[in-house]
Amino acid sequence: MKIFSILPWADWLALVCFFSLWIGYATVAKPWARRRPSLLATTNRYRRYWMEQAIARDPRMLDGLITQNLSSTPSFFSSTSILIIGGLFALLGTTDKATELMSEIPFAQATTLIVFEFKILVLIAIFVYSFFRFSWSMRQYTFVALVIGSMPPPEDFAAGKFDRRAYADRAGALVASAAETMNDGLRAYYFSFALLGWFVSPLAMVMATAVVTAILYSREFRSEVLHILRD
Repeated sequence: MKIFSILPWADWLALVCFFSLWIGYATVAKPWARRRPSLLATTNRYRRYWMEQAIARDPRMLDGLITQNLSSTPSFFSSTSILIIGGLFALLGTTDKATELMSEIPFAQATTLIVFEFKILVLIAIFVYSFFRFSWSMRQYTFVALVIGSMPPPEDFAAGKFDRRAYADRAGALVASAAETMNDGLRAYYFSFALLGWFVSPLAMVMATAVVTAILYSREFRSEVLHILRD
């Protein structure tokens, strides 16, 4: 029970609110997408179209290049997450100077050294989670490349030796899974910016979390890009 005495009750409430909004939005976004098409669900339809075209193409060098290009994004963020985690661990060694710097900010709430270190550890945990999501997305894109490379010739599909629809559905679902996993990592990055408000005050973190959630919702369900893709 000593862990609960580390933070003031206001900080615990802010932390609960932070994770509730994050997990709650991630949980509710999928059911919403069934009633109101989301950006991810709409682009998944295009991924299915892509696999239908890949089946009819020969050779499939273009599809391999597209897969390689798509996998470069989670690869970049995975490497970036490692660098950020290393930087945050380095910051743990200089928390005394960091707390002094934060205390000079007029609107920042004064905090103890152990509380400041706890906040950094929570931030590290978020980037560790994002690293695992991005690295898993990278692996899934390698599976996509494997599926494309193992596709039978278009003539075999035309002759009925293989089920065109089943193959396209399976490949499209694999690409969609890789994209959704990368989306989880990007969402963690968004909420990590909201957590930075915690270093100012618990109220600042709650307000920042609400703003980030609203931004994610607007981009996922009300963005101009979504409108263009749906037309």
